[in-house]
Amino acid sequence: MFLPLDLSFELWQRIGDQLGVLTNSSAWWLGDWLVYGEKSFPNRYRTAIVETSLSYKTLRNYAWVARKFPMSRRRDTLSLQHHAEVAGLPVDEQERWLTRAEVEGWSQKRLRKEIHSSSHAQDERVTVTITVEVSSEREQRWKAAAQASSVSLPEWIAYSLDQAVDHIRVT
Repeated sequence: MFLPLDLSFELWQRIGDQLGVLTNSSAWWLGDWLVYGEKSFPNRYRTAIVETSLSYKTLRNYAWVARKFPMSRRRDTLSLQHHAEVAGLPVDEQERWLTRAEVEGWSQKRLRKEIHSSSHAQDERVTVTITVEVSSEREQRWKAAAQASSVSLPEWIAYSLDQAVDHIRVT
């Protein structure tokens, strides 16, 4: 980007605002693009990684948030990252937290802090150990898929299970 040397602060700030809108919009666009390609293009993440230079984890997150928030529920004044902070909550709590963030002008980090400190949103993580007997061929295929996705095998397995749950619409 070329900027003239005599740029006023107001114009510089306005350009920054426009760049911020584009950055946030592009995250939503990528998420929607990946969700669209879900059924027709099985190698969409590999293609998306090459085309965008973003990590599998980032792209997967964009798609997950886009899936959780149809256009009608997205807040234009909040980033995709704001929505990601509440995406795992029930819809009524999502709406409550997004409204508060919008009204109070919270950053994504502030929203995360408020949710974490709230007694209404205590989300305790648990460790679950599952033993699955699989053929060595299947194990190698799973490891290769995880590696190609730039994530650990447990993370890849958890994501795959989440995808299966989302596919059958279990709540």
